[in-house]
Amino acid sequence: MTLNNYIIEYHGRIQSGEIIVGKWVRLFYDRLIDDLQTGRVTFSAKKAGFAVAFVEAFCRHHEGELAPNRITLELWQKAMLSVLFGVLDKDGNRQFREAFVVVGRKNGKTVIASSVSNKCAFADGEYGGRIYMAAPKLEQAHLCFDGFWQMVQKEPELDRLAQKRRSDIYIPSTNTTVKPLAFNAKKSDGFNISLCIADEIASWNGNAGLKFYEVLKSSFGARRQPLLLSITTAGYENDGVYDELMKRSTAYLLGNSGETRLAPFLYMIDDPEKWDDLDELKKANPNLGVSIRPEYLLDEIEIARNSLSKLAEFKTKYCNVKQSSTQAWLPYEAVDRISQDEFTAEDLRGGYCVAGVDLSQTTDLTAASVIVEKSGLLYVLTKFFSPANKIPELQEREGVPYDIYVKQGWLVPSGENYVDYEDCVRWIVSLIRDYDIRPLKVGYDRYSAQYLVQRLQQYGMHTDDVFQGENLTPVLNELDGLIRDGTLRIGKNNLLKAHFLNVAMKRNNESNRYKPVKIEQRLHIDGFMSVVDALTVRQKYFNEIGRLLKNEG
Repeated sequence: MTLNNYIIEYHGRIQSGEIIVGKWVRLFYDRLIDDLQTGRVTFSAKKAGFAVAFVEAFCRHHEGELAPNRITLELWQKAMLSVLFGVLDKDGNRQFREAFVVVGRKNGKTVIASSVSNKCAFADGEYGGRIYMAAPKLEQAHLCFDGFWQMVQKEPELDRLAQKRRSDIYIPSTNTTVKPLAFNAKKSDGFNISLCIADEIASWNGNAGLKFYEVLKSSFGARRQPLLLSITTAGYENDGVYDELMKRSTAYLLGNSGETRLAPFLYMIDDPEKWDDLDELKKANPNLGVSIRPEYLLDEIEIARNSLSKLAEFKTKYCNVKQSSTQAWLPYEAVDRISQDEFTAEDLRGGYCVAGVDLSQTTDLTAASVIVEKSGLLYVLTKFFSPANKIPELQEREGVPYDIYVKQGWLVPSGENYVDYEDCVRWIVSLIRDYDIRPLKVGYDRYSAQYLVQRLQQYGMHTDDVFQGENLTPVLNELDGLIRDGTLRIGKNNLLKAHFLNVAMKRNNESNRYKPVKIEQRLHIDGFMSVVDALTVRQKYFNEIGRLLKNEG
């Protein structure tokens, strides 16, 4: 067997421009190559080569004009299999436990799912494998399950090893079962999953889909190298598994998370305005010219140009542009650059400013920020407030060192079980009294407590409510520029830095407007939102107060 490294070959042809991919695929292979070179993970050419060789030797097309020929994998598919089966952790087990594959329609999703299933069922070297094809409804799960069985039947050597039973496929030699699985499975007890194919995960609706996905993940505990493979085109469901995986994946690719077990393969176009450009479409359709003909896409483009509904479908299924997509926002390097300067309120003494306050709806964390302009730079001072009794609970749940932030002065224990908003008022007043830092406008989330607003007004501050929806787009555009230009400075406040890195943007691709959301539900972005509240009133009233805010003497 020739031990080719298809990962290096694929990455090299991407780097040379011979193969066109989108930014997320490029980032993934860049990060993977770096991890391999630095030894954070290792690569077994033997295991990767065996997976590729097994698929091409024993897996056949079961439908379409290529059936029943053996599968010939394209380079991007060989690289993907090499990632899943050849990249290893320090214990010699497979590094990746989750894989998120987003690829356009007619690009061989079934081939990928069935090939991985066959390899894990017949040649994974694990006795007692439990393989599931999961979907919201049993009939949907059966589509992937039946595809697997038909592929097995097309290859005599595999067919001899497998038995079709009433509700599953059984491989006696390794005591392995393959079966369909629907959402109505209430608990993970007894699953003990070695492989799960989560088919068309973009259609897994909302909270039910999220819960079921977590049930599947929680059944991995007894396995050395389990795999949950989610494979899909983009879809229409909002706030479901697809959005969560997209946020996690893009945060990892931007360097904003500690993910080590997730492998995202996000084949999607970069520029939604170029949805009808074949070169751009190659980014979402890596099999363009193989399983999907350019002429077919050109015909579909012409239909889409004359129908809004067809246009939405085309963008979703062939471009992987979700109607309301959610992706991590800021690269780690950009946020790290603006957090290098060390400054205090004393350094900003004697200046006009704007302020923003964001109250957590769960009463566990509140943030207040002021933004002071000095010599053309915008300096951010942020203070966090949390109930004293909830700080240990938050630290345990989130793995965030809140006790250290208390010692450093970034976080104030405030109240016992609920934030005492008077502490927030006192902090802003102390800036005026002790440092002559004077807010001209204070922006607050319109859902903030009226008590807080009234107290600020009693101290003579001009307040304005901020609706934290898509209307924030102009402010977020300005903030993006300030961060990337290095004009905004957030100092050594690592809690605020973390909140910037926890932000994803939920984009409405029809209106091209977006709003900030959390990368993960358990994380916080309150500090970020307090800065946005301050920038909102700064932008809104700049014609009125902009000259004073420059603090030019």
